[in-house]
Amino acid sequence: MAVAFASHVPKTASNDGVIDAATAAVGAALIEAIEHVREITLVVHRDSIVEVCRALRDTPGLEYQQLMDIAGVDYPERPERFELNYQLLSLTLNRRIRVRLSTDETSPVPSVTGLWPVAGWLEREVYDMYGVPFSGNDDLRRILTDYGFEGFPFRKDFPLTGHVEMRYSEAEKRVVYEPVSLPQDFRAFDFLMPWEGPEYVLPGDEKAKPEAPGAPSRAPAPSGSTTQNAKTPAEEKKTTDSPADTGAGAPADKEATRQARKPRSKKAEQEVTKASDTPDPKPRGSGRRRPTGSAG
Repeated sequence: MAVAFASHVPKTASNDGVIDAATAAVGAALIEAIEHVREITLVVHRDSIVEVCRALRDTPGLEYQQLMDIAGVDYPERPERFELNYQLLSLTLNRRIRVRLSTDETSPVPSVTGLWPVAGWLEREVYDMYGVPFSGNDDLRRILTDYGFEGFPFRKDFPLTGHVEMRYSEAEKRVVYEPVSLPQDFRAFDFLMPWEGPEYVLPGDEKAKPEAPGAPSRAPAPSGSTTQNAKTPAEEKKTTDSPADTGAGAPADKEATRQARKPRSKKAEQEVTKASDTPDPKPRGSGRRRPTGSAG
């Protein structure tokens, strides 16, 4: 007999009938209803966002009681370049819905802080990042950027480097703001291998060997330098024609090698130890030795 086990996954209500129920509850404020990958999005008019959210929260069968997030998107090519996405959650039915609207830089969006007080923080974040104004929010200030920040970082036309840079001034003992400076020193890469060392050009030899177009610039010679670190060209391959080139020399005597590796007896070990412990009979002086047969 098969036994059914209870799943630990919370039960989620189906989205069947949600679009019909939301269309009836929202009415003329609805522009379009979209369902994609089991997610429902309601596109509504900007000025009706408060009424739409109230209907989705209070209508039986919908019951989206909680506002989870307000996310912005920037489309600079559109007349109304900003899209706001309200993410709502139904705690009783464990399902979500998205409400979307469009706006521009000057048209304020009605605040939903009267429905969810948490919207005050979320609207401040959208205002700080995109510059979207909200009417009815009594505390619409920046929340993520610093005091006196210029511009809105999440807009597509905002430079990645920003307009000003912040640093601590040791001279003034405080944090200062300065216009962004972009030094191009990092473009002068040196592609030499680290274990080969840089090539220094001696003064007067700048035109001795013309560089190829596009070749990396060489580092200037350090002060007091008189020699040049030569580097083996990459195209020259090192070859060995004889054992002498590798420093190996003649092959070792196999018998001598075998005798050297042969383990010593206890008597031989004692003799080696005794010889090493015997002091040198001739003291080693620091003076020079006189050559044999020299006069005086």
